Amino acid sequence: MNIALFGGTFDPIHTGHVQAARAAARMFKLDRVLFVPTGRPPHKHGDHLTSFPHRYGMTVLACAGDRQLIPSLLEAPTAEDKPCYSIDTVRKVRRSLRKDDRLFFLIGVDAFLDLPHWKEYRRLLSLVDFIVVSRPGFDVDEIRKVVPEEMSRPAAAHLQPLTSSSARKGLRGGAGRLDTIRLRHSTLYVLRGVQMHVASHAIRQAIGSGRTVTGLVPRLVEEYILKEGLYGPHRLTSEVRAPVHAPLQSGCGGK
Repeated sequence: MNIALFGGTFDPIHTGHVQAARAAARMFKLDRVLFVPTGRPPHKHGDHLTSFPHRYGMTVLACAGDRQLIPSLLEAPTAEDKPCYSIDTVRKVRRSLRKDDRLFFLIGVDAFLDLPHWKEYRRLLSLVDFIVVSRPGFDVDEIRKVVPEEMSRPAAAHLQPLTSSSARKGLRGGAGRLDTIRLRHSTLYVLRGVQMHVASHAIRQAIGSGRTVTGLVPRLVEEYILKEGLYGPHRLTSEVRAPVHAPLQSGCGGK
């Protein structure tokens, strides 16, 4: 079974998150994409986050109707109120896998660039293969700079385009260009061609200004936001245009 972890605050979850997950599922023939809302991210103040039950509820609604997209409580808040770290989540999931299962870590490129600030990030890079969702015009060399030199394979085998003919282990072409960066114990897959014209912070600002976010979040999520009065006014009256190339914020607990 091919499984991907896709973490983040999801405050709120939006269509860009869903599009990225579906593109990765098609390309890698993923059986499951686990959406993992983080209970207490170490890099964000809890008082600025929407409560976990609301964020998890919106994640459940965003995944509804797609059997490959699974909402997960892997990083739900605990009584100890400890921060969530991606390295701990990956270790927990790996212990539950069968020998022939394959685990991926799905992450947006901007979150990946911040990886050196995460807990045990070198170990994390060795434990799991990464799917890095890039954006148009992004220089893949910036991704390579995140990897410590001692973890890289020789330059000749470092970066190469991946096509359907070379994708015998469950990868499939046609969902956008895919490059690979080979490490000594894992692989980084750079997934291109996923258009994500939306960001969670822009959605929150739009709702707070009384503008509609129709089409920027899944329909059921929009209905939930309106019903619960999240992020601002109950009534949305005008239209918001999201950034052309908004960053995809993801990465489980992260730091």
